[in-house]
Amino acid sequence: MLRLHDIRRRFDRAAATFDDADFVHAVTRDGLLTRLEPLLLKPATILDLGSATGATGRALRRRFRRAHIVSFDLSRAMLGAAKENRPWLSRMSFVQGNARRLPFADGTFDLVAANQMLPWDPEPQRVFEEVARVLRKGGVFAFATLGPDSLREIDRAWASVDDRPHVNRFPDMHDVGDGLVRAGLADPVLDVDRLAVSYENPARLFADLTRAGARNTHHGRDRGLAGKARFQAMTGALASAHSDGRILLDLELVYGHCWGSGPRRDPADYRIDANRIPLRR
Repeated sequence: MLRLHDIRRRFDRAAATFDDADFVHAVTRDGLLTRLEPLLLKPATILDLGSATGATGRALRRRFRRAHIVSFDLSRAMLGAAKENRPWLSRMSFVQGNARRLPFADGTFDLVAANQMLPWDPEPQRVFEEVARVLRKGGVFAFATLGPDSLREIDRAWASVDDRPHVNRFPDMHDVGDGLVRAGLADPVLDVDRLAVSYENPARLFADLTRAGARNTHHGRDRGLAGKARFQAMTGALASAHSDGRILLDLELVYGHCWGSGPRRDPADYRIDANRIPLRR
C-alpha cells in the first residue's frame, strides 16, 4: 500500500523541479487531449484531478476557453506552482485535498481529467466513485495512467538484491474498466500505448525520478538508507541488461474515458409511481 502522507511530502519537495522531469506526463497529456478531440464537448466546469503544476489545466483552458477549471491536488506546493503558472485573467481555481473525498457537490463538473494521478492513489476504486458523484449525467471522465508492464526493469533489478517493495503495482486495463463500471460510470473506452525511455546511466534515471517525485512511497519499504553496496548492486543489475550499459525502460500507457450517469440510488431505496399500480377488480 502507498502512504498518502509520504506521497504528499514527496510531491511538495518535487514541486520546484517537477516541470524539468515531467516528460512522461507531457506524453500522456497530449495523448489524453488527442483522445478528447472526437467528442463533442462544451464543458462549463472542468476538474483537473491531480493537477501537479497545472500543465494539463492550462492545456484544457486553451481547448475550452469559456470553461471554469478547478485544479485539484494533494500537494499544496504543487498547487502553489500551478497558481504561479496560471494565465493572466484565467477562470481557474485551486483546491487542495484527497481525491477519495472530493469537496464538491454532486454533478458539479462537465469534464473530469486525470493525467497520471491514478498511479499514486492506493484505492483508485474510491476515486472512481467520487468522480462518478461529482460528474454530471452525460459528462466525461478522461484519464491517463500506467499499466502493469511499466517499470518492470527497475522492479527486477531491485528483486535481485532484496525482497522489499520498490515499484508501484499498476492495475490491468480490464480491472480499471471493471472499476469504472462498478462506480456507476458508463460505457468506458480504454486503449493502451507504449513508451520506451532510454537513459545513459542509472544516475540520470534516479535523478529524474527524484525531480518528478516518483520515488518509493510503499508502506512496506525499507525506512533506512538502501546502503551504497546494495544500491550499486541494483544499478549494476539494471545496467547489465544491455551491453552498452544504457538503461531501457518500457512504460505501458493506459488511456480511457467514460460518461457520467447521474446520482446513484441506494439499493434499498425503492420508488414506485402510484399511477402505474393497476386497480384490482
